[in-house]
Amino acid sequence: MSKGHERHQERHFGLSLFGKDLVRRSSSHCELCGAQGVKLRIYEVSPLPQEPDFDHCTMICEGCLAQINNPKIRDHNHWRCLNQSIWSETPAVKVLAIAMLQKMAEEERWAVELLEQLYLQPEDQAWLEQVKLP
Repeated sequence: MSKGHERHQERHFGLSLFGKDLVRRSSSHCELCGAQGVKLRIYEVSPLPQEPDFDHCTMICEGCLAQINNPKIRDHNHWRCLNQSIWSETPAVKVLAIAMLQKMAEEERWAVELLEQLYLQPEDQAWLEQVKLP
């Protein structure tokens, strides 16, 4: 087995240990769009720490995950849900939501208007500046 694959497996195992706590925190809802009754995945908000970190994790649905990872399939109307998630008390959710909102603002006026309403704590702003989304 290659070292890269082994590291990936170890990271995946480390993330899986957070599963129950993340499901509780999210109340089994997607932390971005609020979808319930759908399969949820753990998503790590960049930059990734050396070891998996609960505070960098969010629970999101496969629809949000697919659209985050593939800009060509982004449904701009779907992301109107960000008007709720940008106010999350969970820093990872808030930072990911704002990063996606910034992507939407490149093409959508509603996203620009929503960004204008935001104020971020310095630590959240510093984290946001390091987030890399496709």
